[in-house]
Amino acid sequence: MAEVISVSALNQYVKTLLDANDILFDLALRGEIANFVQNSRSGHCYFSLRDEASSVKAVMFRSDARRLGFRPEEGMKVIVRCRATLYERDGAFQVYVNDMFPDGIGSAQLAFEQLKAKLEQEGLFAPEHKKPLPAYPKCIGIVTSKTGAALQDIRNIISRRWPAVRLLLCPVNVQGFEAAKEIAAAIDRLDKSGEVDTIIVARGGGSREDLWVFNAEIIARAAYRCKTPLISAIGHEIDFTILDFVADQRAPTPSAAAELAVPDRAELARKLYNLEQNIQNIMQNQLKICYNELMQAEQTLSPEAVRTPLAARRQSLAARQEQLQQVMQQTLRNKKEQLGHAAALAGSLSPYQVLARGYAMLYDKNKKLCTADSLRAGDTVTVRGAAKLAHCTVISVEEQDESTQNL
Repeated sequence: MAEVISVSALNQYVKTLLDANDILFDLALRGEIANFVQNSRSGHCYFSLRDEASSVKAVMFRSDARRLGFRPEEGMKVIVRCRATLYERDGAFQVYVNDMFPDGIGSAQLAFEQLKAKLEQEGLFAPEHKKPLPAYPKCIGIVTSKTGAALQDIRNIISRRWPAVRLLLCPVNVQGFEAAKEIAAAIDRLDKSGEVDTIIVARGGGSREDLWVFNAEIIARAAYRCKTPLISAIGHEIDFTILDFVADQRAPTPSAAAELAVPDRAELARKLYNLEQNIQNIMQNQLKICYNELMQAEQTLSPEAVRTPLAARRQSLAARQEQLQQVMQQTLRNKKEQLGHAAALAGSLSPYQVLARGYAMLYDKNKKLCTADSLRAGDTVTVRGAAKLAHCTVISVEEQDESTQNL
């Protein structure tokens, strides 16, 4: 008879068998989403994956669900990366999903539009965030496959256009489950290295599914926080990815990205040659102008040309000098005559002329001019005549009547 075991032991045994199977530990599973529910409190996602014949329960924990670049919806076809195991408590076989990708054109386009709208709303596509490319880069970082044609195209173009620049390759896978993380990590590593002044993220042409990895949100956010100018060069001209909208410049092909990243030395040589020719032409024109001006100056400064106007100006100067002398002499005579009249007038008004006619002036003891009417008996006065001074004492002061005023 078989050994009797508990239900818990059975579930634990089956779970152990499933977990020990390497194939079941890392699966890529295709199916259609059914009964999708996201718990509002925990953030975990619960749903089923089904095909035409079967279904399996699936769980995606919040930490993994937060990294999704799209919103899962009922009926959407997806490919999930997961591990298959047993939920011991209920004895339920289910898968634990680590990552999820849209499968099919309809689902992929829906996921693309959802992520594009989300990132655009957050400002990751804003023009003011775009950084200009350096005109003459010294080192360009390249994020691409080391075996792909994109790398060879970039090398060929840059070596022809601007061989002085140094290329620094950060090799990555450009498709597959791990590619998105590798590409984002490579962008971060080159940006933080401080060695590069431009970064090119490139992949050659391929199907839409091949290019889908460049729609990953993790790559978009790595490009947005990158402080080094970044060029996106994914697929062909008709192919657009989320990275194209976030990058500082979008190139239709890897070859076009190389042309954007570096100047064309042949074109610069032509510009320098044209600039040299323009400078020479300008110098020749300036020399001709200076020569013509020199010839005119030589003719203007010839002895005969200088002598004639000098003679005329000498005659004019002599005439003006004679006129000035005549004016000065006449002015001097007039001033002397005016001075004589003024002196005569001043002499006639001088008090000393009056004294010469026999009159005298009285000064009090303070040597101030006074009149006889202001004197009192006993006052000491000084009498000044034309030639002498007399110091006198007033004996008396008398009033005189009109009959004796003329005595």
